[in-house]
Amino acid sequence: MTIEANSPAIFDLVAEDAEVEQLATGFTFTEGPIWNKEGQHLDFSDMPANIRRRWTAEGGIVELRNPSNKCNGMTFDAEGNLYVCEHETSSLIREAPDGTRTTVASHYNGKELNSPNDVVVKSDGAVYFSDPTYGRMPVFGLEREQDLDFQGVYRIPPGGGDLELMIDDFEQPNGLCFSRDESLLYINDTPRAHIRLFDVNADGSLSNDRMFFENIGTGELEAGIPDGMKLDERGNIYVTGPRGMWVITSEGEYLGIIPMPEHAGNLNWGGPNWDELYCCCATSLYRVKMKVAGNKLGYMD
Repeated sequence: MTIEANSPAIFDLVAEDAEVEQLATGFTFTEGPIWNKEGQHLDFSDMPANIRRRWTAEGGIVELRNPSNKCNGMTFDAEGNLYVCEHETSSLIREAPDGTRTTVASHYNGKELNSPNDVVVKSDGAVYFSDPTYGRMPVFGLEREQDLDFQGVYRIPPGGGDLELMIDDFEQPNGLCFSRDESLLYINDTPRAHIRLFDVNADGSLSNDRMFFENIGTGELEAGIPDGMKLDERGNIYVTGPRGMWVITSEGEYLGIIPMPEHAGNLNWGGPNWDELYCCCATSLYRVKMKVAGNKLGYMD
């Protein structure tokens, strides 16, 4: 498919004739891709089917967890623990390398969280995650009434501790990622079709809320929405949206779209050199070889 270039600078990141390779298909709706460097495999959620799956070049697709509590976003910390956002249980789970599962967040001020959606781990071990209501809707979660009366973004301090509410005025907070030096946090709001930017203070709190990028479509699911979001090694932001993965510089310049054949839900970096961009789309898993690598997080070293 042809790269949609708003600026020729996008071709410094991806070849003009880059192949969008379909790795597997036949799923219900894929989400939460995470690359495991030791095993050289990609784990992801087949969310409405309630199955967590794994893809390898040699073996194709295998099941990892069935049922999976309709898990969504996943990431590792530097010690190899896997953090999993579970829609059906309204919980953020930590899975140790030996398979031990621990619930690290499920309630705030005695009320059940909405449905943790996406998660990032800072280099100091602090965990930030978004909590929209999508996991309380049919198909993508377990339909039930909302306990909280807001949709927020939370922080768990390094080493654990009380859950801290960072921001509570989103319509539906979704994808989030740090800048390269972790001084900034990008958070998108799906129905509002925009990305907000926050300063990350020394104590982990967020301040200086401002608009970073607007009009990533209309916020309507069928047309494509801001959902998964990641950074490359140069600081460019990649976010799902209408027609595929939108590419935006750290200065807010829209470079163009890496098109996907289906609705794009989430994305992540992988491959032996972290220069392969994997995209979870409606029924399929795709891969694009890039000219740049992903921003090196703790688990990627």
